[in-house]
Amino acid sequence: MEFSIIQYSKFMTLLNMLIHNLKTLHMSLEDSIKWLGEVMAEIGPTHSQKCEQCNVFDIKQANAIIDYLKISLFQHYKLYEFMFFSAREEIVIGTEQVIEVVRPTGSPFPDPLEEGISFDIYSTFTEPPPTLDTEMKGLDQEQRPEESQPETDTSDVDPLVGFTIEDVKSVLGQVTEGILMGIQTEINEKLQIQEEAFNARIEKLKKA
Repeated sequence: MEFSIIQYSKFMTLLNMLIHNLKTLHMSLEDSIKWLGEVMAEIGPTHSQKCEQCNVFDIKQANAIIDYLKISLFQHYKLYEFMFFSAREEIVIGTEQVIEVVRPTGSPFPDPLEEGISFDIYSTFTEPPPTLDTEMKGLDQEQRPEESQPETDTSDVDPLVGFTIEDVKSVLGQVTEGILMGIQTEINEKLQIQEEAFNARIEKLKKA
């Protein structure tokens, strides 16, 4: 229609007011058509003031605007009402979930404190069942209680008889040093494994 800038502004204001009446004021189709007729006739919705939205259009332009609104907004009025007032279910096209499975009982390092469980739950549901060798040893101990008596008798003998204090210190020093070295090596290995696991988690969180 070769509208001027002022006419474009008035036309967009008219469209905005029609959508506002539908979305905010819940105006019906009949009321919207009546309101549009009053505006196009230069009479405001309150019937008390002159409407300045459409007074820049001539009759031909006003008819073209009404025809446009008829085939766009008014023809699909029910669709606009459904879009603004009806709750719609959100359709999930796709989703991605990261699931961490339970590590085996022979894990090189324990779970963090926030993932810890009580001993009762662990012993009931998590602790592996006793093996056949353990059960056979328990049966042997129950069937032969007499064999433990000689061991009790021999336990009264001092195992350090014949050794000097220096010998005992030397043996204890070697044993302690070996144990400490083994523990330190094991701790370093566990710390390294745990550090690698934390780094892997951090990388996974960055990717997410």
